[in-house]
Amino acid sequence: MTQVLLKGGRVVDPSAGLDAVLDILVVNGRIAAIGPDLAARETDAETIDCRDRLVLPGLIDTHAHVYQYVTGRFGLNADMCGVQSGVTTLVDQGGASCITMPGFRHFVAQPAATRVLAYMSAYLVGGLEGHYYPDLYRPDCLDAAATVKSALANADLVKGIKAHAEIGGFARWGLDVMKIAAKIGRDANLPLYIHFGQLWPKPEAGGLAVNPDSIFDQVVETLKPGDILAHPFSRHPGGFVEENGRLHPLVHEATARGLKVDVGHGSHFSFNTARIVLDSGVMPDTLGADMHGYNTTVPAPAGTPDSHPDEEHSFLGRSQFSLVSAMTSMLALGLPLDHVVRMVTSNAAKLAGMEDQIGTLQVGRGADISVLDDRRGRWVLEDNEGTKVVTDRMLTPLFCLRDGVRFNANSPSLPLAMAA
Repeated sequence: MTQVLLKGGRVVDPSAGLDAVLDILVVNGRIAAIGPDLAARETDAETIDCRDRLVLPGLIDTHAHVYQYVTGRFGLNADMCGVQSGVTTLVDQGGASCITMPGFRHFVAQPAATRVLAYMSAYLVGGLEGHYYPDLYRPDCLDAAATVKSALANADLVKGIKAHAEIGGFARWGLDVMKIAAKIGRDANLPLYIHFGQLWPKPEAGGLAVNPDSIFDQVVETLKPGDILAHPFSRHPGGFVEENGRLHPLVHEATARGLKVDVGHGSHFSFNTARIVLDSGVMPDTLGADMHGYNTTVPAPAGTPDSHPDEEHSFLGRSQFSLVSAMTSMLALGLPLDHVVRMVTSNAAKLAGMEDQIGTLQVGRGADISVLDDRRGRWVLEDNEGTKVVTDRMLTPLFCLRDGVRFNANSPSLPLAMAA
């Protein structure tokens, strides 16, 4: 019998109404007890002092890019983004396709210590180089029937479908790609995750004239309740904020219809845009780091492109960040801790259709637990526009338990805090 006793941490589990100093006893990889002043049942139990730490349900990153090597420089190592960053579950966004799903299962999901799930690409080629080659993403490069067949046959991994609503794509093909992607989502009975942004390079000639402010409402008309709108805090036109700097008038209607909002942080994140969206009363549901090889300091595979045509991906200088540092950004924007924790636990579990398995601390469940340092002081956060925000609270991952097995947060991609 193996036992781990987490002593005296601030246990925060919004789905269970928990926010108190408690102990958690883990026995044989499962949560055996939660309460004050628990004692180990065996003398050889490992006791971990969690005083002044946050003890949370295992964190779930809703926007990962971990089809390593197959997606060129874009895909990162799953465990680097996962358990080595204090995250127990990753949802890969659009790396695998109906053609490449067997390889994703065999070479990524199965060997990873992190739980790896997929929102499968609507496109036959998947996320090759993060859309570096836009001609691979035209309507002829989708096969709805094949994608639905693969999604249903891989239901343990495939929890949704990924598509893109981008200005370059609209200028080339209008709404055709989005209509096919929406059909895939309906036929597979899976949520569709929509990336708002730009498909690079945009056509210089021969494309349709596109009003960026018209994209949001056109896309929303194709979607069903439970589908996800990504990158609400992006500075790119064509999303939540119009070119006039105001919230798109249909955003509130979209969320009222049951569409969900995911903060894919990454290179798209803008504090200024976030302020507009939040001040307009829109609260995001989930949070993903959106780390990939063009915005994170990792060695690039030989022969891959030196840079990404999206200049936004280059602003961070291939810097370092993580899901937990994205949580710090949410706190700096004024979101309450309870909601930020929901974004990366219970709400994210619903996005994966696994709320009965992950995203909460419950006796009898597998022990997926993340432990974070929660410091007070003054630090500077910087976004992809160069906007700097001073925060008085900094979260950093210390370790996580994945089915009771401990992994220290030692990822080379974890950021170093910059003092104010």
